[in-house]
Amino acid sequence: MERHGEIVRQWRLILALETSRHGLTLSDLRRQADAGVSERTIRRDLDALGQAGFALDHERREGRTVYRLNQDVFRGLAQTGLSLSELCALHLSRSLLDALAGGPFQDHLRSAFDKLTDALPQPLWAFVDRLPTALVATGPELRTATGAHRHVDDLLRAVLSHQRVRMRYHSFSSGQTRDYTLEPYRVAYAQGALYLFAFVPDYGEMRTFALQRVESVALLEEHFTPEHAGDAMPRHSLSVFSGAPTAVAVWFTPTEARYVRERVWHPSQRLDDHADGSLTAHLDVVADWGLEAWILGFGPGARVVAPAWLAQRLAERLSAARRHYD
Repeated sequence: MERHGEIVRQWRLILALETSRHGLTLSDLRRQADAGVSERTIRRDLDALGQAGFALDHERREGRTVYRLNQDVFRGLAQTGLSLSELCALHLSRSLLDALAGGPFQDHLRSAFDKLTDALPQPLWAFVDRLPTALVATGPELRTATGAHRHVDDLLRAVLSHQRVRMRYHSFSSGQTRDYTLEPYRVAYAQGALYLFAFVPDYGEMRTFALQRVESVALLEEHFTPEHAGDAMPRHSLSVFSGAPTAVAVWFTPTEARYVRERVWHPSQRLDDHADGSLTAHLDVVADWGLEAWILGFGPGARVVAPAWLAQRLAERLSAARRHYD
């Protein structure tokens, strides 16, 4: 934890020096980085940054030493149009972007960061590479079928050019593999997987396809007018599926209510607090598996108040699950 605190403190020093036009004293830097540490600690941090390759100039001004960050070493960075803090923040976010590491964007992501690596002298990366140790993201790795990289590239090209495609897809719900003629509108990353939102002319509706179950994609010499763009994202779902919204009310115990209050689960949510610390959440959402999984994830801390048929469906699922343990 102490090591992470040092990294964050030194990161704050870099931001403060980069944005200062006239330089900062040790006292200024201590307030910017962490008022709870001594100026001696800040001086050690500056020495560490200097050893890492950050060129720091200092001069005496009115009896005090003023520190400035020498920008000459960042000329390559200036050519990218990014500031040092922007580049470091982007590098820090790589731990979040790596959630896609097992997916079709892996090579593109690596290529982009390889190009950014050339923007800074190598010694500076010894410090920058430490940043992700203070922030990590975990999640299921996306497993994709052979050729998935090419499928995503083809679908993105079709989305941008409004071009129809012929896609062979295996459906878990029907257990069948069949060919679809689609009008692709959007590729999205959600819940650890990639999904295609496309209009299916044969059905006259928008549908969602999991890209890891796409077996082949062929671009057709046919273009379409995007008339269903407003339906290209599942606005009413807690997951990734389309459908008509339902007025849902879920009661949460005081213990679970604390966690529910911390997040916006859906733009439509309205939270009614009760005197005992519990709350009732009201959402206008599709009653799909995403909603059911969300409610069941709170275990005995949640109960569906409305609609009655959803409460009955979840009660049956809980009863079936319990029988597995009897």
